[in-house]
Amino acid sequence: MSTHAAPLPRYELHCHLDGSVRPSTVADLARRQGVELDRPVDDLVIAPAHCRTLTAYLAYIDTPLQVLQTPEALTRAARELVEDWLDDGVVYGEVRFAPQLHHRRGMTLDDAVRAVAEGLAQGRAATGVGTGLLLCCLRHQTPDESLAVAETAVRHRGLVAGLDLAGDETLYPARSHKAAFELAHAAGLPCTVHAGEAAGPESMWEAIDVLGAHRIGHGVRCTADTALRDRLRTDGIALELCPTSNVQTGAVPSLHAHPAAPLLAEGVPVTISTDCRTTSATTLQHEFDALRRTARWTATEESRTQSTAAQAAFTRDGASSERDR
Repeated sequence: MSTHAAPLPRYELHCHLDGSVRPSTVADLARRQGVELDRPVDDLVIAPAHCRTLTAYLAYIDTPLQVLQTPEALTRAARELVEDWLDDGVVYGEVRFAPQLHHRRGMTLDDAVRAVAEGLAQGRAATGVGTGLLLCCLRHQTPDESLAVAETAVRHRGLVAGLDLAGDETLYPARSHKAAFELAHAAGLPCTVHAGEAAGPESMWEAIDVLGAHRIGHGVRCTADTALRDRLRTDGIALELCPTSNVQTGAVPSLHAHPAAPLLAEGVPVTISTDCRTTSATTLQHEFDALRRTARWTATEESRTQSTAAQAAFTRDGASSERDR
């Protein structure tokens, strides 16, 4: 944990729950659940600085996912994430997860959503940090599976702030999941889509024009398409950039080459997040420190990204999360 005081109130819009479980919590849950870890927990949950591919990076989420198969575990992980946000100067954070991946011990989609929402509620009550909950459809799953996730999001509209699509952009097109996103739009549920990370600008055009994305998860590859950057500016479609993760997955070659600075200078809506706090061993403090070192960012650039994030947030303070309790 950084010892620096957060210079500005921070907003985090792109944070995966299963990639942000404290290593000590993974170890404790494994012990309580009788799950044997064959290596030290840090080796299992923290990815190296250069994984080269998204697939290699995601392998480090397997162990946390294995122990997040009970309501109690999900609630604890969500509550602790809010506590970690407080320590990182975050005043509002959005967490996303795929409830369909938490059924191994009998949880339903509804059970998983309620468990995470309960943890967020406990965290808000203890810290005052605002929260939003996003549900992830997965590209490699069937359209019917994504539709079930979207239906769950709509059914729990008071607990869920938005819908996401995650997964391998190079192998699985977004358009297969169009019905799920049409359902979300019809219910007034905002959407974000992972795109422009593993695949090129075409994946971002698809996310915007086919799925109606209000934000783009990552989107670093928009640098190759001037018309796309113009569209992002014109429509105010914010990018959820995660510099450390973007380097680890090979989406960009290095922090020095990360496009956050030139995109911000061009007026593209830029936000900064961690992606997976544990997998990337990072915090927002760490991300902004890295941008200060590599891109000479000052409080001015950080303030601009925080203002953009506040405007792009799917809910302002988490108050809506209480409506269907």
